Amino acid sequence: MGRRIGLPLVVVLKATTIGLTALGAFGGLERFEEKGFGWRLLWYPIAVLALPVIWRLAAKGRPYPYLADALLTLPFLIDVLGNVVDFYDKIGWWDDVNHFANWLFLCLGAGALLMRTRLEPLLAAGLVIAFGSTLVILWELGEYLTFLRGNEAELPTAYRDTVADMTFGLTGTLIAAAVTWYAIVHRGDAAGQQVPPSGPPIVARPV
Repeated sequence: MGRRIGLPLVVVLKATTIGLTALGAFGGLERFEEKGFGWRLLWYPIAVLALPVIWRLAAKGRPYPYLADALLTLPFLIDVLGNVVDFYDKIGWWDDVNHFANWLFLCLGAGALLMRTRLEPLLAAGLVIAFGSTLVILWELGEYLTFLRGNEAELPTAYRDTVADMTFGLTGTLIAAAVTWYAIVHRGDAAGQQVPPSGPPIVARPV
């Protein structure tokens, strides 16, 4: 993804995410109550701005990974937008689909960054799985600490919901890891490089 498309895209995604998070924190609407938007307003801007800052400090002169940045930003926008339009309360299956899609996007973003390295395909896929699995656990811990603990209405179904969230998040993670592995394995083909034939080389003998 080039700068002409990538730069405005990531700016819009990040600005919309931060703006909607602020709306949730200060809007005063009932749908945002007990959803931890104060914590979201603290962490979501850090999350969506981390890659540009790190890249600016550590990777000067290298082409910016706009595709990876957009993929890493999308899950935060989807989560906030789902709360703004009240999908979490109105659509029973939204939370499950949300966890699957968000971890798929997050881990595809991580995979896109790893494709810029020379890591072996299996190692890169393993790192994607480690990244996604760790985030699944941290997210569920954060949910418990910010708005499940002490919420009597949510506690009866908290365990079942947590297991479902981790299952769908891990499924998205595994698919993204498989895509990363496949993309790295076939990177040479996509670049138009010739793949050496299998088997021993054929040597022409003089007649």
